[in-house]
Amino acid sequence: MSHTETMTPRERVNKALNHGEPDRVPIDLGGFQTGIHRRAYESLLQHLSIQESINILDPVQQIVVPSENILRRFHADIRYVTAHGPHDFHSRIEVNERGGKAWHDLRDEFGVVWSMPGDQMLYMDISHHPLANADLKDIESYPFPDGAEPSRFTGVREKALALRRETPYALSSGICGVSYEICWYMRGMEQWFMDMKENQTFCEALIDRTAQYWVDWMTVFLGEVGDLLDVVMIGDDLTGQDGPLFSPQFYRDVVRPRQQRIIDVIKKKSPCKIWYHTCGDCSVYIPDFIDMGIDILNPVQINTSGMDPAQLKRMYGNDLVFWGGGIDSQRVLPFASPQKVRDEVKKNLEIFKPGGGYVFNNVHNIQPGVPPENIVALYDAAYEFGFYG
Repeated sequence: MSHTETMTPRERVNKALNHGEPDRVPIDLGGFQTGIHRRAYESLLQHLSIQESINILDPVQQIVVPSENILRRFHADIRYVTAHGPHDFHSRIEVNERGGKAWHDLRDEFGVVWSMPGDQMLYMDISHHPLANADLKDIESYPFPDGAEPSRFTGVREKALALRRETPYALSSGICGVSYEICWYMRGMEQWFMDMKENQTFCEALIDRTAQYWVDWMTVFLGEVGDLLDVVMIGDDLTGQDGPLFSPQFYRDVVRPRQQRIIDVIKKKSPCKIWYHTCGDCSVYIPDFIDMGIDILNPVQINTSGMDPAQLKRMYGNDLVFWGGGIDSQRVLPFASPQKVRDEVKKNLEIFKPGGGYVFNNVHNIQPGVPPENIVALYDAAYEFGFYG
């Protein structure tokens, strides 16, 4: 098998996204759903005898920004272009004491408060849902953020242009378009699930507002960089490991039309491919995704009953690009030997590779406790066994 690269990363990614066979399978590391937790990254740096400062990409998930040194070491083909908060919104973590314990609190633009205990420092969970006791009138008067506020996007085009002109990498947005999940963040999951059964009018009113935020956001963001990106990443978790988290009929009646509005704006503003993230067994929704115009599915949770790699490739490989699915991230990557990790990667590549339409990544972010030897084995195997020829 040839191990000679004949394409640039951007050429490689776009060949795969258009269902062609590039020189090798593209590799991704560094996104909000394809990244690495701070603790796992610290262990990896120590294992590789690398010293560097660590920058946090996502404080809620404690995901880091991998350095160029690490991205090149693992042959990552994608780089990320993200917007930021508006200039008049100051997002910072405050340390407060509750119950005799220090808590790290972060309030987002929607008024949701995320908290992490100081004696754990693993993840942030929601500690305040601003619409927990709201009614329809409260939604009308609530100060939702303005997605089109121009200061969100200052410097974004300049960054994207520099990456496009000065590097060979494919460019993707960060995760955006999260319209359904923000609703339960604001409402509280238990109350939101009750609303879906008993108060659909409330649900429709709230998701109309969150979807409009993203329609406005996409309009400006893609006006700035839509001609420079290869991929736009959107997503909402719709399923768990056993299938849908809520009624598929509710999804099709209420959620899907709002998601379609966001997708339609993307297609109008940019030629880039649309990447959709939902964890779990989402097999029931894959025909919906294709019909909606989604090009790429992530994270491809292969250890669930309806997400068998061979079946997915056979049924949908001509219509969807699979981005992820490289290894069982719950039972193999954290607990198996490096050789078992290599074997698993090789097996899955042999299924997903033929005909292109595949980008390699773990199933979701690499979590704390994953041995650094296994992380190295994961990406080295993806590179070694990913070549075509």
